Amino acid sequence: MRASQYPLHGHHPALWGPGSALLQRQHPRGPHQGRPLVAATRIISIIGQKGSGKTTLAITLAAEYVRRGKRVMSMKHAHHPALVDREGTDSYRHFHEGKAERVVLAAPETRIIFERTSDNADPIALATRYLDGADIVIAEGFTASVLPKIEVYRRVISNAPIYDATSPEAANWIAIVTDDDALDAECTVLRFQDTMWLQLLANLAWDGARVLTP
Repeated sequence: MRASQYPLHGHHPALWGPGSALLQRQHPRGPHQGRPLVAATRIISIIGQKGSGKTTLAITLAAEYVRRGKRVMSMKHAHHPALVDREGTDSYRHFHEGKAERVVLAAPETRIIFERTSDNADPIALATRYLDGADIVIAEGFTASVLPKIEVYRRVISNAPIYDATSPEAANWIAIVTDDDALDAECTVLRFQDTMWLQLLANLAWDGARVLTP
């Protein structure tokens, strides 16, 4: 996918690679002025076939919410272990040689938590545990979850979207974003060539997101 298809500000390097830890990256940030200290957190998932542009859509939607003054947090479902450290570093030794259950790497402006885990990475449980205080959590992947979904579908990647109108799960789809002019669905269909498609999608996702109990 060409990055120019989604207007982005800055470069966002990937954090996921081979390894064996659950990662939490934190950027210190206080509560917004004039906002209540406790507010409901919304969560949605971005899904699609491999190569369809899930990550690009997720970070573009996140940037739109940040532009609107929302506190955004995100998570990514990976099918492979994560590697965010190098063998031989002190934090690596704490985690691998010391066998610590959880290691916090505290650096200027960033914190990273390495944690051993054997659970099934339920996105709602992860959001509740690690992403407290978000206005909205954008979860990339987690196709099998019951989260409200936005699917990105491109004809060059597959012959049909994941969305299936005959499936009981079809009600979880908020929208499909696509380059297919002929695609029709019972959920909202937005096309990349539509004027203001991103702003419309952000409104739909906000209204259709699952609200977590504070």
